[in-house]
Amino acid sequence: MFVPENVSRRRALVRLAALGAGMTGAFTAGGASAADTSKTLRIGYQKYGNFVVLKARGTLDKRLAAQGITVQWLEFPAGPQLLEGLNAGAVDIGTVGETPPIFAQAAGVDFVYIANEPPAPRAEAIVVPQQSPLRSVADLRGKKVALNKGSNVHYLLVEALKKAGLAYTDIQPVYLAPADARAAFVQGSIDAWVIWDPYLAAVEKQAHARQLVDGTNLVSNVQYYLATRRIASTQAPLVHAVLDELDQVDRWARDNVPAVAAQLSPLVGLDADILETALRRTAYGVQPVTNATLAYQQRIADVFTNLKLIPKQLDVSAARWNVA
Repeated sequence: MFVPENVSRRRALVRLAALGAGMTGAFTAGGASAADTSKTLRIGYQKYGNFVVLKARGTLDKRLAAQGITVQWLEFPAGPQLLEGLNAGAVDIGTVGETPPIFAQAAGVDFVYIANEPPAPRAEAIVVPQQSPLRSVADLRGKKVALNKGSNVHYLLVEALKKAGLAYTDIQPVYLAPADARAAFVQGSIDAWVIWDPYLAAVEKQAHARQLVDGTNLVSNVQYYLATRRIASTQAPLVHAVLDELDQVDRWARDNVPAVAAQLSPLVGLDADILETALRRTAYGVQPVTNATLAYQQRIADVFTNLKLIPKQLDVSAARWNVA
């Protein structure tokens, strides 16, 4: 059975802070440290996605090695935890869904949006056990619904409830990381789970979960690439190199789904057929962040401000990358 890595908030921050302190060759505003003239680019990734494929293919590592740059790959269980790593100074570039950057910006994390992928609304859903009496989102009134707080599916839940005529206060949100939520779902201690691929494809295949609704006509579910403001402003050619390699991998993956699934399978601990399902629900192509994209992010921020889930009004455009 697939059990994703589960890292607690406190342990993750302690480990990442220690890691960041020990990175003598990591990028600084002035380049490499005096003690070590080599440079290290720290990339935060999740168990699934283009960075996993890029890591496996090794093309970015090879390209940057020619410039004396080493790539260090750091895995995180979800976007909020990855952004904690970025805030702790242990991550330079990472990838997350549409909601984590909102919570991170509200918490004062200094990052910029450097690119995004096209919308993939079918790659996240609200699921219930196969034999559950719940048949629609409206049936979630008073029920325990698990989700990773601040993750991309948080916005899906809010919008799905709104469309069903429910307020966020009409349910009992249970904030759990994917591994804990999966266990709670299988054990029957929650009524529903809001989750993204490949966890979604896995629980559908392995535990016969049934979808109440996916993101279609509710949310865009955009995947973003983020960088620390310092890296983006002082190492723009490096950021462009990463995005170029990502785009090449993305184009290859789009046309070679079975091969990608086979390559990812031993790396993420999921059968290839599960990964094929997830890969066919995703979207491909690394795109520049546009005004329309930032406007969409602003709508998400405003929703969470109104729900008082973030403490203040945000100006999402403050996290725009002034591309060099």
